[in-house]
Amino acid sequence: MSFYPVRFIGIGVVGWQGVIPRKAEKMAHICIDRTLQQFGDLNEVYRKLEPQRIIEQILSQVTPRLDEYIDEVMYEIQPVLWDNMPLFLRKRIYGWAREQLPSRIETLVEDFGDDLDDLVDLKALLSRQLTNHPDLMNRIFKEAGEVELNSVINRGAIIGGLLGTILAPLWLHYPEPWVLPLGGFVVGFITNWLAISLIFSPLTPRRVLFWNIQGLFLRRQPEISDIWSRLVAEELITVEKVADAMLHGEHGDRTRAIIQKHLRPLLDNTVVMKLTAQVAIGMTGYTDLKKAMNDKAVVATRDVFGDPSFNRDRAPVVAGVLAEQMKGLAPAEFQDILRPAFREEELQLMVVGGLLGALAGAVQLAVFVLAI
Repeated sequence: MSFYPVRFIGIGVVGWQGVIPRKAEKMAHICIDRTLQQFGDLNEVYRKLEPQRIIEQILSQVTPRLDEYIDEVMYEIQPVLWDNMPLFLRKRIYGWAREQLPSRIETLVEDFGDDLDDLVDLKALLSRQLTNHPDLMNRIFKEAGEVELNSVINRGAIIGGLLGTILAPLWLHYPEPWVLPLGGFVVGFITNWLAISLIFSPLTPRRVLFWNIQGLFLRRQPEISDIWSRLVAEELITVEKVADAMLHGEHGDRTRAIIQKHLRPLLDNTVVMKLTAQVAIGMTGYTDLKKAMNDKAVVATRDVFGDPSFNRDRAPVVAGVLAEQMKGLAPAEFQDILRPAFREEELQLMVVGGLLGALAGAVQLAVFVLAI
């Protein structure tokens, strides 16, 4: 009931969706709010990613294909001119572009780093990812809390069994038809209540006889923080997804304007190149050329940050930032990252547990009646 079904099944308001998929977006938003609130903003995370590594990644991906990109732009704008241009002129243009590229990329990356928090709506990014992939939070929650969830299942079985041993003699003394279904409801309700309570309570360790008792998730805050942060960094806040949000999110026009600002000097800063281009293709063609360059840069950006090895390499950096802050949260704050998934649904979970218990009691009663 916590994990499945991943998408709502039912008619109208009558139906069910797993608690965690339904509350995934809310949990992710709280997680980001709690961690980035203490750390600072997305710009700080960007600095941890080492901008120089980003520059190196862009150059390593773009430089080998730079001639190809130039060909594609020119064939789109002036195919006849480009086909008839002498080879030595083409090579000169290729070489000039390679010389200019590193400085252009360096200033571009620096500009993005200063404005990243304004260019990327992190909550919108998370919402989009979790809407398209509602199973993501299930996987994150299962791996991060595998030990605790198995413990709850085992303890729930023990609790239900102990409560059942009380119900059995009660029915022997009062063999009324309603005793087993009603008792089953109470057993199911209490079992689910205790199971949920074991996950989150008590907040701090308490000594009870020979045992130290604390909520199962809270007791393993450091380990869960590491796992949770790693999976969020690998699945939700990857460099590729952040770059895509910059280009196609709410502030995509601003991102394109920054790219254009840094690409324009490739043509405008060299008087000979500018005049040659304007004479060869005219003023209108020159404007079209700059627009085509900008569009090609957007495509190249997507290709650069779609590199799986680069995303894997940078994911631990993002994970480290999140984990560091999650480990530093007070127990009540750490609980607030996970608890919202259950708090609003606790009564429903308990009632459904009670109904399943009542159904089990009714089946037991039917078996006894048939046996007699």
